[in-house]
Amino acid sequence: DFQVKTEEQIAAEKAWYGTEKVWLVHKDGFSLATLLKTEPGSLPEGKVKIRLESDGSLLDVDEDDVEKANPPLFDRVEDLSSLQYLNESSVMHSLRQRYGGNLIHTHAGPNMVVINPISAPSMYSEKVMHMFKGCRREDTAPHIYGVAQSAYRNLLTTRQDQSIVLLGKSGSGKTINCQHLVQYLVTIAGSTGKTFSAEKWQAVYTILEAFGNSSTSMNGNASRFSHIVSLDFDQAGQVASASIQTMLLEKLRVTRRPEGESTFNVFYYMMAGADSSLKTELHFNHFAENCAFGIIPQPKSEDKQRASQQFTKLQAAMKVLGISGEEQRAFWLVLGAIYHLGAAGATKGNPEQDRLKQFARHEWAQKAAYLLGCTLEELSSSIFKHQAKGTLPRASSIRQGTDDAAGEASAMECLEAMASGLYSELFTLLVSLINRALKSSQHSLCSLLIVDTPGFQNPRLAKRERGATFEELCHNYTQERLQTLFYQRTFVQELERYKEENIELPLDDMEPNTSLSVAAVDQASSQVRTLRTDEARGLLWLMEEEALQPGGSEDTLLGRLFSYYGPAEGESKGHTLLLKSERLHHFLLGHSHGTDWVEYDARGWLSHAKQNPVSTNAGSLLQDSQKKNISGLFMSRGGGATILSGSIAGLEGVSQLTLRRATSMRKTFTTGVAAVKKKSLCIQIKLQVDALLDTVRRSRVHFVHCLLPNADALRAGRGELEAQGESGDSGLMQLDVALLRSQLRGSKLLDALRIYRQGYPDHMVFSEFRRRFDVLAPHLTKKLGRNYIVKDEKRAVEELLESLDLEKSSYHMGLSRLFFRAGTLAKLEEQRDEQTRHNITLFQAACSGYLARQAFKKRKTHDLAIRCIQKNIKKNKGVKGWPWWKLFTTVRPLIEVQLTEEQIRGKDEEIQHLKGKLEKTEKERNELRLNSDRLESRITELSAELADERNTGESASQLLETETSERLRLEKDMKDLQAKFDLMKKQMECMEMEVMEARLIRTAELNGDMDDDDDDAGGEWRLKYDRAIRETEFTKKRLQQEFEDKLETEQQNKRHLERRLTDLQADSDEVQRSVQQLKKKCSRLTAELQDTKLHLEGQQSRNHDLEKKQRKFDLEQNQAQDEVLREKNLREKLCRERDMMTGELFSLHMELCAVQLKVEQLDAELQDLSSQESKDEASLSKTKKTLRDLEAKVKDQEEELDEQAGTIQMLEQAKLRLEMEMVSLRQTHSKDIESKDEEVEEIRQSCSKKLKQMEVQLEEEYDDKQKVLRERRELETKLLSAQDQVGCRDVETEKRLRKDLKRTKVLLADAQIMLDHMKNNAPSKRETAQLKNQLEESEFTCAAAVKSRKGMEIEIEDLHIQMEDVVKVKMSLEEQVSRLQREKNDLQSRMEEDQEDMNELMKKHKAAVSQSARDLAQISDLQAQLEEAMKEKQEIQDKLQSLQSQLEFQEQSMVEKSLVSRQEAKIRELETKLEYERTQIKRLESLTGRLKENLEKMTEERDHRGNGENREKEQNKRIQRQMRDIKEEMAELSKKEAEASRKKHELEMDIESLEAANQSLQADLKLAFKRIGDLQAAIEDEMVDSDGDDDLVNNGDESDTDSEVEDRVDGVKSWLSKNKGSTKTLSDEGSLKNSRSVLP
Repeated sequence: DFQVKTEEQIAAEKAWYGTEKVWLVHKDGFSLATLLKTEPGSLPEGKVKIRLESDGSLLDVDEDDVEKANPPLFDRVEDLSSLQYLNESSVMHSLRQRYGGNLIHTHAGPNMVVINPISAPSMYSEKVMHMFKGCRREDTAPHIYGVAQSAYRNLLTTRQDQSIVLLGKSGSGKTINCQHLVQYLVTIAGSTGKTFSAEKWQAVYTILEAFGNSSTSMNGNASRFSHIVSLDFDQAGQVASASIQTMLLEKLRVTRRPEGESTFNVFYYMMAGADSSLKTELHFNHFAENCAFGIIPQPKSEDKQRASQQFTKLQAAMKVLGISGEEQRAFWLVLGAIYHLGAAGATKGNPEQDRLKQFARHEWAQKAAYLLGCTLEELSSSIFKHQAKGTLPRASSIRQGTDDAAGEASAMECLEAMASGLYSELFTLLVSLINRALKSSQHSLCSLLIVDTPGFQNPRLAKRERGATFEELCHNYTQERLQTLFYQRTFVQELERYKEENIELPLDDMEPNTSLSVAAVDQASSQVRTLRTDEARGLLWLMEEEALQPGGSEDTLLGRLFSYYGPAEGESKGHTLLLKSERLHHFLLGHSHGTDWVEYDARGWLSHAKQNPVSTNAGSLLQDSQKKNISGLFMSRGGGATILSGSIAGLEGVSQLTLRRATSMRKTFTTGVAAVKKKSLCIQIKLQVDALLDTVRRSRVHFVHCLLPNADALRAGRGELEAQGESGDSGLMQLDVALLRSQLRGSKLLDALRIYRQGYPDHMVFSEFRRRFDVLAPHLTKKLGRNYIVKDEKRAVEELLESLDLEKSSYHMGLSRLFFRAGTLAKLEEQRDEQTRHNITLFQAACSGYLARQAFKKRKTHDLAIRCIQKNIKKNKGVKGWPWWKLFTTVRPLIEVQLTEEQIRGKDEEIQHLKGKLEKTEKERNELRLNSDRLESRITELSAELADERNTGESASQLLETETSERLRLEKDMKDLQAKFDLMKKQMECMEMEVMEARLIRTAELNGDMDDDDDDAGGEWRLKYDRAIRETEFTKKRLQQEFEDKLETEQQNKRHLERRLTDLQADSDEVQRSVQQLKKKCSRLTAELQDTKLHLEGQQSRNHDLEKKQRKFDLEQNQAQDEVLREKNLREKLCRERDMMTGELFSLHMELCAVQLKVEQLDAELQDLSSQESKDEASLSKTKKTLRDLEAKVKDQEEELDEQAGTIQMLEQAKLRLEMEMVSLRQTHSKDIESKDEEVEEIRQSCSKKLKQMEVQLEEEYDDKQKVLRERRELETKLLSAQDQVGCRDVETEKRLRKDLKRTKVLLADAQIMLDHMKNNAPSKRETAQLKNQLEESEFTCAAAVKSRKGMEIEIEDLHIQMEDVVKVKMSLEEQVSRLQREKNDLQSRMEEDQEDMNELMKKHKAAVSQSARDLAQISDLQAQLEEAMKEKQEIQDKLQSLQSQLEFQEQSMVEKSLVSRQEAKIRELETKLEYERTQIKRLESLTGRLKENLEKMTEERDHRGNGENREKEQNKRIQRQMRDIKEEMAELSKKEAEASRKKHELEMDIESLEAANQSLQADLKLAFKRIGDLQAAIEDEMVDSDGDDDLVNNGDESDTDSEVEDRVDGVKSWLSKNKGSTKTLSDEGSLKNSRSVLP
């Protein structure tokens, strides 16, 4: 409902719209200004004139730097999506205004924005929690409790897992908000027996803060680990179980950390707060002067006092969680040992000499060994020896390289590895103990997860010159992955859903998800082997490869990283998120979509990828401790250690949901590439984040964006912040606009708000919407009959929407869903709640009436029973002394004994029968339970075996793929070499011809010189030869000169083309910049256009609501007018009745006067009679009686007259009151109509004005957009033409030059060597081809076996899925059967009650019928009496006439007056009798009418009861039919289950047969490999024989080629033996036995 605006608000709004207010965006923030209208051409294009509101100065600025401002009404708006103009400045202005008013929470569409207030405001209390309990999001103000309540409400309504993810920078308050969320859920939801109290959760966070937080450059109490809080809820919505999973612990902070930062808080707490006995036990009476780990006591006294208080609080928290004193003592011992290890230090010797690795100060090392419960020698060997305890040497050569690299670590690195390993084991144990205190075995239905991770960290934000560390990269990478999840849920999934439902939205081209920063960190390779290939891989994979390579270093690591993800040559830096830094070993990585550039220092990063065995010795050292409290704790945890130890902690639990989450996380570490790389330290980081995201993706996610208000406030210590927060420093309440802008851009909140406003964020399936909101349309409910299955759901939903009268633009019909604009579904929910409350009120009223009637009926029954008992008691008193009664009471029990004994025997037999039935049922249930347990255990075993087989198959398939790719590469190389060989052969033939010609010419020259003196004819040939040589040299010089001239011209052309290309490139860059600016302008205009459209839609919806209200008002007005007409008619009727009453009153008054005159006459006559005849006493008494009757009648008439007068007076008063009410209603109604008409007229005028303005603005924007598009097309055509001109020029010249250069580089000697080598290598091709064919056949058979095995595994999985579906359907049908049975019992009880009511009603009906019969008889008697009375009346009238005639005669005859008076008295007596009979007749007639009406009502009620009974019988029959159908379905399901079990058995047999076939195939493969070996031996023998023959025939030059052939044969042999060895590792013992049996 819209609130009516006051005149002041309307005037202010008109003034605001009259002067267009804008925001001027500049580097320091934004300023409010007024946009001034200018004449066309007075300003350059793209410039606007504004006037600043602060100082009134006029400025000419770019129109891109101006953004529209919202009216002051939106300054502190609770939801940013409701802003009229959605832009960056308006959002920041609203956030700043709310933050200044201490309103730190703001809705951003479906998400929540929280600005950290630095100080703790008093808005988090139990009283505030109860204010949000049970409320919807729309009914409350923005608060972090509202997010928890919304998630909890969705969990209860949808029964789906929920999760809340907190995003933001370090120090933005994520952990505090996480604590508030948990406290709210635990307080509001409650738990059975109050197991999970707020005090316990406060203790949990106290412990985690002590062991997992530390002081950093950005935050005085920063979390150094990620964790998931899991709350499991039961069917009633209470917390049934809870657990915490932690990951990415920054364990190296114990030993090394950036300058100016501290280690974990627990060390300072323990050193400051330990009592004297604990200090003595830990040897803390005096501390070391210098510690290798940098752990030193705090110098300030106030810090020591605060740390001591925190240590006391920590001990109390551990006691609350059930951690005993001995367990706490074990924690302090390990922490003290870590400190003493740092105090002991290590020598700085040669890392290759193990004997020089030792402690620098042995006395501190002795203290550490004592605290750990071991000797100094054991501690020294665990740290400085490189063989891990209890581990076997690895077989892989790669891992051996890792161990060797770890063996080269220095003594200090070994000591740091031991300390970090001890702390990691301690932290994992701590999380296990916390989960021990939180676990519960109660059944849980669904979960709510809260994810808290360390935020984005950038040292530059804290004004530190250092580069970020590897740990900070891991935390930033985790936040980047969560931001990617937010982008996918907000943009990608929504757009895909719209595309699936054929919904077109006028959305701009959303910026794609810039996951380059994520890919630069974790992009995986498609190959399993860690070989250097050209495929792009992320930083984590490159670190592992460089750590394994002998010459790996940070330089090569960064070089390879920049080659994959750095900017290419000629590419602008804006297209990449990885840049080189000016400092050595530093690089820049752009996080948050390139808005937060962090400089990382990569020095020493390869040490993070090297596995140091010393860290694995920490667990075994603690388990083998001589101190029982330490060894007992770690031995209990070590028994359940899994592959996730050291990465994810807290996977212990007993609840079903906890085990499911643990299984999911383990699967992340055991499938695909993770199964091969799970031991790698770098890849474990990616796997942990993958496990975190996989857990969150399975739920509905709620995002909370925590924003950092001011970076300067965080650099202060926690104590200073608390002091400033208490003093209320206003500087802390100011926002850093630049920092806020970067956070908004990085989180993509504006894009999320825009798609939320323009799209349809709420959606429901057609059937779900109809079932939920059909209560708002009762007529449709009656039409459909409350059936949940409708043939055409879409048509039913359309009818429902038509009846709801929603605005057309507020919803959209998809293919299978109904989509709503933001806020529409909330309004429908509110209407549904109101209608439901009304229906429940009516239902309660009906129930109260029914209960009251039942109670009244019960009271009547009790009254009847009491009367019956009283009657029986009276009768019993009368017959108590009667002898026959005594005899009857004595004999009657003896008669009933036999009957009771028979009844008891019958009941005993029935009980025995029911007992047998119960035992049979229990036996069947136990058998079914045992079968189900056995099947479940079998399913789990099979699933585990299947998972193992799948993992083995995946690893084998990956190895096979690598071998296949290697084989294909070798074949490709072989083909290339063959082509080169053919080419070289042709070249050799040409060269041989040229050599032969040269040899002939040389011999001719020699012959000419020898015969010169003897023969003169040779001189002629000599002259020809000299002339030919000169011609050749001249031609050579000429060609050389032509080539140089041509080369020079080509070089000039090339330089000219290069200059032109650079010019075109510059033009292209300028065009791209202009295109980007135009795109930006177009997007801005489109956003403003969309805002205007949304505002127009809002106005239209408001007009629609006003029209609905107007229609409702008109309807009420018509009803009021109808009521006025009815009242007017009623008043006229009352006037007529009053006139009639007045007439009747006047007639009665006249009758009364006549009666009084008659009485007076009678008095006179009485006096005359008394005076005349005093003797006649009988006539006198009669006369007196008549007089008394007449007086009584007169009094009754007077009373009636008084009553009628009072009624008339009351009617007149009611008339006056109604007239006054009508006048007042008419006045108020006219006023309301006038005000409504004025308001509607004003709204119409304002809307028409705004529509005109918007139309003009839309036309201008459309013209601008068309102009921009035309310019863009022209520029694109110019650019394409320029590129075509550049690309098509002088291609042939370059090709010809390249051919000439290649031709001049060919050498004759190399060609001769290659020709001889390939000639000698030719004879071994057939054998190699045969071997390859055999190898391919064996690989094909193996691949076919693997494929068939995978197919069988897929079928087994399908069967498991079918079994689970059958079990689920069976359980659902059983529940339906039980529900129908309960409904049947309820219906039977209702039918019995109705039958009882029917019996009572029939009794009443019979009694009424008998009563009516008696009344009819009485009526007939009365009618007979009436007829007799009529006859008597006629006789009396006849007598009266005769008497009158006699009287007249006597009067005429002057008879005595006494006789006349007696006759008159008789006449009056007869008249009174006549009137009495008339009244009696009227009474009997009215009684007859009432009896007839009662009879008709009884007959109608009987018919109604009969119809109800028929309906109940039909319903009972329908339920019985449903029961029969369900039983048939159960029988079919049992048949399907038997069929599935049979198929499962057959498939198991097929699996066994396939395994046997696989074993036989493996045996054949072994046989094939043996045959290949035999062939290799035969080939070697033949080659030796051929070598001997060749030595006898050929000369010494050919022996070199033979040795080369032998080298190639040896290479093929080694390659085959390597393949043979790799296949041997895949075979098992059974296949070896089969291969032995197959061999001849």
